[in-house]
Amino acid sequence: MEILNNLSVVSTFCLLFHMIINPISVTAKPSNDLSYFDPIISNLYEPSFEFNSSSGKKSLIPNLDTDCSVWNRACSEEILRIAMNPENVKWIKSVRGRIHENPELAFEEFETSMLIRRELDRMEIGYKFPLAKTGIRAMIGTGGPPFVALRADMDALPIQELVEWEHKSKNDGKMHACGHDVHVAMLIGAAKILKAREKHLQGTVILLFQPAEEAGNGAKRMIEDGALVDVEAIFAVHVSHQLPTGVVGSRTGPLLAGCGFFRAVITGKQGQAAKPHQSVDPIFAASAAVISLQGIVSREVNPLDSQVVSVTFFNSGDDLDVIPDRVEFGGTLRAFSNASFYQLVKRIEEVIVDQARVFKCSATVDFFKDADTIYPPMVNDDHLYEHLKKVSTHLTGPKNFQVVQPVMGSEDFSFYSEVIPAAFYYIGIMNETLGSVHSAHSPHFMIDEDVLPVGAATHAAIAERYLNDQAL
Repeated sequence: MEILNNLSVVSTFCLLFHMIINPISVTAKPSNDLSYFDPIISNLYEPSFEFNSSSGKKSLIPNLDTDCSVWNRACSEEILRIAMNPENVKWIKSVRGRIHENPELAFEEFETSMLIRRELDRMEIGYKFPLAKTGIRAMIGTGGPPFVALRADMDALPIQELVEWEHKSKNDGKMHACGHDVHVAMLIGAAKILKAREKHLQGTVILLFQPAEEAGNGAKRMIEDGALVDVEAIFAVHVSHQLPTGVVGSRTGPLLAGCGFFRAVITGKQGQAAKPHQSVDPIFAASAAVISLQGIVSREVNPLDSQVVSVTFFNSGDDLDVIPDRVEFGGTLRAFSNASFYQLVKRIEEVIVDQARVFKCSATVDFFKDADTIYPPMVNDDHLYEHLKKVSTHLTGPKNFQVVQPVMGSEDFSFYSEVIPAAFYYIGIMNETLGSVHSAHSPHFMIDEDVLPVGAATHAAIAERYLNDQAL
């Protein structure tokens, strides 16, 4: 389509781009305040034109022939233009809406997986299916090295949605309350961008659509089924209600904690409460153990090495006149390094068993190692973190990248990071005007959909530029 090369047209495009991204501030700015995006907008006033020899006019069609073997401003501009194309934005929002309407729990993502495969088929992108029951491994590029992967999780949560909107969940008791529908839509959006620019890819991009992040360690099953064959680096994103829409956040090193759970059983001898000397009291022993567990972090751990041990349940029955013969209690442990995490596991068991012995009781501790409930820490590779920071700031400007603090939450993307270099980042969805301010796992959770094309563009730029950098 030919258009006039004049400032008003470009200004309209810039305004549309600003509206899609969203004002990047905790308090929404007036719609006519473009100051925050001045660095981006100044670039867009000097677009990469394609000359139409038949008409002698210039066109704002993305110039896909721009040489991006050495990355330049035009390469980032072209990726943004594809992502922000109104038809693409409409399409990616429709994909997200369809997924959101039909949330599926861990390893039950059959319809979601089918939807993804249909979209990949339409784009003529090859894939392997199934991995980990419902997972997909798609491929774009030369088919040869280097190989870089992008991952999105597909599963929903057993939560009843309380948000009234066009695409509210149609499955009672199930909801995409953590943004995985958004993750999938952004990765499909990135696939479309990368396919359009496939001839520029100096290697191969692997797209991983993964089941069961919330429960079941889907990442482990994907790895077992060959998701990382030939892959040398991997990236993933998660939406964040704490960052303004479109802002990318990450950090080098530890980002998310390793997570585990434990259940202890202390056994004594039942007896009448009026005659405690004739019993062996497991409540006394368990109480001492619970108190002693708090000393692990407060007295054995470097205060600069953040760790958590929390007892979350205690059950000894409800007979008010009997000292029971057993007590059950348990909770969770968190740490930011594998060494610290497994030291916590060791010390929790020692403390409980030894405290029980002091009070003439016996104890066992179960860490559910065979039930897929242990998640290692998510530690970002230094070089990959610098890469995503470089790509993000080049794509949308340095003001739209933030260094974030580590959090005690966990993510099974950490299993990939144990095998190959990995980097995990957040992208903001916070928009107070829309009410997109609720934390994940809330029945009121919602997102600002203007994040979708931004996330797709960020994914695509990270992957394409990684391959180009490896070729240099």
